[in-house]
Amino acid sequence: MAKVILHPVGTPVEGVIDERAFAENCRRMDELNELLEQRREEVRKGWGAEYVERVHAKGKLTTWERLEILKDPDTTIFPINTFVNYGLEFGKPPRTSPAAGVITAFVRIHGRLTVVIANDNTVASGSWWPLTPEKIERAQEVGLRLKLPVIYLVDCSGLFLPEQSKTFPGRTGAGYIFKMNSLLSASGVPQIAGVLGDCIAGGGYMPIISDKLFMTEQAYMVIAGAALVKGGKSQQITSLSIGGPNIHVHLSNCADERVPDDQTMIKRIRQEVAKLPDSAADYYRHGFAPSEPRFPTREINGLLPVDHRVVYDVRQVIARLVDSSLFWEVMPHTGEEMITGVARINGLYVGIITNNQQLTAHPELKDRTRAGGILYREGIAKISQFSRSCNSDGIPILWLQDISGFDIGLEAEKHGLLAFGSNLLYTNSTNTVPMITVLLRKASGAGYYAMTGLPYEPFVQVSTPLTRLAVMEGRTLAIGAYRTKLDDSFRIITEDPEERAKVEAGMKSVEDRISADMDPYKSARQMDTDEIVPVHELRDYLMTLVEMCYQSHGYRRIKNPRIWSMHDLNVLTDSEG
Repeated sequence: MAKVILHPVGTPVEGVIDERAFAENCRRMDELNELLEQRREEVRKGWGAEYVERVHAKGKLTTWERLEILKDPDTTIFPINTFVNYGLEFGKPPRTSPAAGVITAFVRIHGRLTVVIANDNTVASGSWWPLTPEKIERAQEVGLRLKLPVIYLVDCSGLFLPEQSKTFPGRTGAGYIFKMNSLLSASGVPQIAGVLGDCIAGGGYMPIISDKLFMTEQAYMVIAGAALVKGGKSQQITSLSIGGPNIHVHLSNCADERVPDDQTMIKRIRQEVAKLPDSAADYYRHGFAPSEPRFPTREINGLLPVDHRVVYDVRQVIARLVDSSLFWEVMPHTGEEMITGVARINGLYVGIITNNQQLTAHPELKDRTRAGGILYREGIAKISQFSRSCNSDGIPILWLQDISGFDIGLEAEKHGLLAFGSNLLYTNSTNTVPMITVLLRKASGAGYYAMTGLPYEPFVQVSTPLTRLAVMEGRTLAIGAYRTKLDDSFRIITEDPEERAKVEAGMKSVEDRISADMDPYKSARQMDTDEIVPVHELRDYLMTLVEMCYQSHGYRRIKNPRIWSMHDLNVLTDSEG
């Protein structure tokens, strides 16, 4: 009978890194984490205290106050896409749209993890801005793929009309939200909606398609608001009188129940969630309880160099993310520039694929070494096969990216890296097992794609404050742009001081622009990544994401560990066996 034997990984920090280097890494990381916390708080405030007071004056709670009541006591809310539209302004006079005016988050209710989509009623009365529909759809996608309950807290005055051309007509514009509602319903995913204020025009379809719909006494759902109806039909009415609970609970039957206020609404939603099946996660733990790593997770702040050119031992990072710092490394003797293996996070099995940053021996030329963080033939084949095995066995895959890209040059072409890379891309494109991607530092070139970057549909991709997401580094791109002005050592050829200064300025301009484009906040702003998470919070975030993979039962294959194909793979590739 095959058994999964996990082995200790990692060592105390003093045996890994010089004390001064560790302290310097921590200092620089603390600066980045402080900036992240400031920006999180900035987004959370919405349009500020004045608008919070407006909400309270109406006898309503703010959206964040609603979420705090909705979640189980002493649990954490895990937001997704916090920084969408961060730093952008729209309309005249220009206005910001913190978090695109909608909060999407993973929230635990009666022990079950749910996807919550809640309009921020302190930002233009919960209006939909550019990228608001895409953000809502991204959260719905997680619920659909993992079969998690989806909860809507609707308090939305409709599209932000000055920018309607960016939200209304496109394939993933506002209308696609309602298609996602329909797909969720068709897949049997529970949807519960509460209307706590405005619900105008197309936004009404979202709660209507839900399985259970509540309305507060202040809520209304209308195809057109009172102002539009009065203008078109000369009728003296209010939105509440034509679409409030009196109409939709008692006459149209579009809603199920009316409740007096926000607090009662949240209580009823919690009661409905309690009726759903319990999480299957404990069943899939196979008797193992979650356990903390042997080394503090916060030590990753000092182990992960802020300078992307400095190498580190990623096994030490794994040791501070996984339960009991235990890890079964699979195929350790081949493709050593990549590390593959199985661990538990939150007591649940997960496959881990990551880049080894350290120098490794060349498999053919014994007197040579190869740089880490690059994909070579052996490593590509290794992670392709490991990824397929995880998919076969139903093991969620965690990709920890810190990659510069594929190997290049004559040797790479002779080894057929294009074909091996295509095999890997095919594998990751056709996998059905849930995949999670973490961009630790570098996420460069086609390597970002090969290791299941966002285009390959991990159900969540998170960045860290260190993440640099781009085709290539700014310096490299500047060299390529000015290649005709440089010699073989990339030195400027001309002796003319004026021409030299012009080339230097041009190269610096290119480098600075590309470096700015690699800012993780810019990626998050335009939804090129889902969330920015400090490295010391990664374990808590991953514990939630991994549990989400196992909560629902029966919708995907999950083999028991005795019959994993992973055991066969290990036997066939163990050169020391």
